[in-house]
Amino acid sequence: MASAAQVLEKSPSTSKAAPIKFSVERAPLLKSLGHVQSVVEKRGTIAVLSNVKIEAKEDGIELTATDMDIAIIEKVPANVSRSGATTVPAHMLYDIVRKLPDGAEIECSTGDDGAKMTIRAGQSRFSLGCLSIEDFPVMSDDDLTHSFSIKSAECAALVTKPSFAMSNEETRYYLNGIYLHATANGANKVLRAVATDGHRLARIEVALPAGANGMPGVIVPRKAIHEVRKLLEGAEGDVQISLSDTKIRFIFGGAVLVSKLIDGNFPDYERVIPASNDKILEVDCRLFAQAVDRVSVISSEKSRAIKLHVDQGKLTLSASSSEHGMATEELDVTYASTALDIGFNSRYVLEMMSQIEGDTAQFLLSDGASPAIVRDTADVGSLYVIMPMRV
Repeated sequence: MASAAQVLEKSPSTSKAAPIKFSVERAPLLKSLGHVQSVVEKRGTIAVLSNVKIEAKEDGIELTATDMDIAIIEKVPANVSRSGATTVPAHMLYDIVRKLPDGAEIECSTGDDGAKMTIRAGQSRFSLGCLSIEDFPVMSDDDLTHSFSIKSAECAALVTKPSFAMSNEETRYYLNGIYLHATANGANKVLRAVATDGHRLARIEVALPAGANGMPGVIVPRKAIHEVRKLLEGAEGDVQISLSDTKIRFIFGGAVLVSKLIDGNFPDYERVIPASNDKILEVDCRLFAQAVDRVSVISSEKSRAIKLHVDQGKLTLSASSSEHGMATEELDVTYASTALDIGFNSRYVLEMMSQIEGDTAQFLLSDGASPAIVRDTADVGSLYVIMPMRV
């Protein structure tokens, strides 16, 4: 079977829909449809963009979906009786396959005119309308100037750990993604991923892979990040990343994702990372997150504010609201500096803590009005910044 990358680089060559026929197991088809259908917009204005392209080849099928900003191609093992290609409604096909019983063998075929696809499984039979593959857009991925391989676990860290800090504000579109770039941390060259929404910042880095030196700094959009995260679930081996200043491509296993990049300038994030926070607070991650979650029940729905009072070996968390009352909880911590009060958005704290791998998190503080640095003691490549709020 031709690679998915090769498929992306060529235009459809079939001028008339040829009848296709194949059989496939439900489980791998459902998994791949779950990936590709999530790219498809539910209310698109172009009919064919609501469809998934199915290409039946000698040793399997390839599924392709695109919204013109992202394209995903995934290979699925199948027994192919007649090779060809067609497009059918993506969400409808996914729902059909999802509701079929586990272990089902699914047979799919189109007639000579290619107008309908018949789907059979056991006693179930469905017929879906097809649209011509001639109208299905091809998203090219040529002219990708830099290419490198990275371990799937490292790739997952780069796209997963910072993602909670991506912005949702359309007016600040350049923050609606993750900034991926090559840089240096002291004497070490690193590949760094950064996300921020102005209230918190996440910076994750791994050793710079061979081939990534000199790559342009790029902003990978939110939707592409979410799709890559899903494709990486359970993935093993290396991920090949190729990019230019306008597009990025991820190849892993039997899947390929190509995405346009955000055309904008990511802010100078180094300026918001404090350099002189000298008060060190160490907390048990699990106990701290549980306490934040409990105390925040009292905080107002709008601000989600909690207050931290830290003194020698003791942390007191509190929240209050005129509607609900007050809550406090004490934790034993490691802290040897002067007493300090600082407020945070509890949701921001919990989202950040969910990315901490180690048992202990280290807060580097200055005063109640300055940003706090948070480090994961089990991952030296991770750094988080959270802005304080008035409580």
